[in-house]
Amino acid sequence: MPVPSADFKKAIKQLSDKEKETLLLRAVRRDAELYDLFSYELLPDITLEQLTTETSEKIHDLMYGLTGRNLTKSITRSLRKSTKEIARFKRITKDVKAEIDLHIYLLRLIFDNFTGQFESRFKSFFVATARLVLRTMQLIRKNLHEDYHIEYKTDLDDFLQQLNSRSKSNQLSFTLPQTFEVD
Repeated sequence: MPVPSADFKKAIKQLSDKEKETLLLRAVRRDAELYDLFSYELLPDITLEQLTTETSEKIHDLMYGLTGRNLTKSITRSLRKSTKEIARFKRITKDVKAEIDLHIYLLRLIFDNFTGQFESRFKSFFVATARLVLRTMQLIRKNLHEDYHIEYKTDLDDFLQQLNSRSKSNQLSFTLPQTFEVD
C-alpha cells in the first residue's frame, strides 16, 4: 500500500466536496473490496453479524461447490479460496474474534465432512488443514485475551487429535502440538 505524501494530502484537502465525491465514487466502482469497506463503515444497516453470515455462506458454498476430476485437489483449492475470503473479511471489519470464529467454522466443515481425503495420495489438503489449525492457534494466542482460550480449547484439541492420529502427520515439515495449551 502506498503511503500518501504530504503533497497528495494537501491536494486532497484543496478539492471541493463535489470533486471528492466524484473521486470517491470512481474509486469504489473500480474496487469491490473498497466498496465493501466503505459500505461497512458508512451504512448503518450493514452489521458485523451480517458480514459474518455472508462470509460463512461463501465458505460453505466454496467447500461444497467442488468441481474438477480430483476431489482432494478441488478441496485444497476451495480451502485456499475460503481462507482468502476470511482474510478479506478481516481487512474490511478489523474484527479478530470474528475472524477466528470463521476459521473455526471452516475447520469444523473440514473435520465433519472431508477427513477421508486426509489419506489421499496427495498430501496438500492435509498440510493446508494442519497449517490452518496452527494459524488459528497463533491468532488466538496473539490477539485474544486468555479467558477466550478456554472457549476454543476443546475444538482445537479435537482437530489436533484427528490430525496427529493420521500417518501423514509424520511427513509434515513442521511440528503439530498434541494439545492447545491454555495459559
